[in-house]
Amino acid sequence: MEQHYKLFRVRELADNDEDFIKTLAETFLEEVPEDAERLKKAVAEGDYFNAYQAAHKMKPTIDLFELGVLDILIEVQDWGKFEKRDMDITPQLKIVIDAVDHAIVEIRSDFNL
Repeated sequence: MEQHYKLFRVRELADNDEDFIKTLAETFLEEVPEDAERLKKAVAEGDYFNAYQAAHKMKPTIDLFELGVLDILIEVQDWGKFEKRDMDITPQLKIVIDAVDHAIVEIRSDFNL
């Protein structure tokens, strides 16, 4: 439990209300995988605008659940925002996606979702 994510800030936000914590976990599972897929597709297609949008949307949740990749996600976001055509962002993207994938598996298990 809580190897690939942390609930400290979630618990603080939820004032330790376990039902609300579970709702936040469910929301993570509903939104983050979809946003991660959008981000992967946008980077693969060189779609800077959608890469920026997806990364920007993911930031608060990645931060709240403390996946440990916020700075790297911001690099991916900035790649899209500033259209850094001379930069290969795929290594950073892989780190973010791996962290998201690990957190998804663990949250599903921890919350029986």
